[in-house]
Amino acid sequence: MRANRILLSSFFVVVALVIQVSVLARLHLPGAVPDLMLLTVLGLALVYGHVGGALVGFGAGLLADLAPPADHAAGRYALVLCVIGYLTGLVKPDNGRLRSATGPMVVVVAAAVGSTLLYAGVGALVGDTAARHVGLGSLLFTAVLYDLLLAPFVVPGIMALARRADNDPLADTGSAANSTDISSGWLASGTGLRIGSQRGGGLGGALKVKTARARVARAGRIKGVKRL
Repeated sequence: MRANRILLSSFFVVVALVIQVSVLARLHLPGAVPDLMLLTVLGLALVYGHVGGALVGFGAGLLADLAPPADHAAGRYALVLCVIGYLTGLVKPDNGRLRSATGPMVVVVAAAVGSTLLYAGVGALVGDTAARHVGLGSLLFTAVLYDLLLAPFVVPGIMALARRADNDPLADTGSAANSTDISSGWLASGTGLRIGSQRGGGLGGALKVKTARARVARAGRIKGVKRL
């Protein structure tokens, strides 16, 4: 991953973890807890692809495993988010645009169900039977419900900021008339090559017009001399 992706992903993950531990985990909602870490990984994976999604998921999960008050084996949630990030990156839009909210919502539902089942499955392998006492059906329903309610406020914003930081010309969703100017502005950022060429083109056009006018004036004077 590039440096800007690592820095931005680290920032999002740390902020999500702080909110997850200090706010969401203390709401004492019935069933599952709204998973802001999962939604953060989904938003970044939909921009960075399967490789970036797997790396971000692993790092976010490992940080959550080590952050207090973690009560499970280290690496358990890292495995879950790594798999979820990889699979989500596979459905990244080819053109970078999301035509509707239906696709991301389906991804959120699938990720909520998949992460809950995978987390419970890994826990069963290591002897953690907490999911059985709470009820797997209740966990699945509440996890999907909470994540769907939280996703519209998290996933689109993370995707937009990730595209902007990645200098993606598709980051702005303006009108078709302004899309060319926006894309050229993003492509020119950081290099100045296109900006310089555009300025040079404008100066060259002015010189050409001035030269043409001088030629017309000179031709008019020559014709006047011939008539005399």
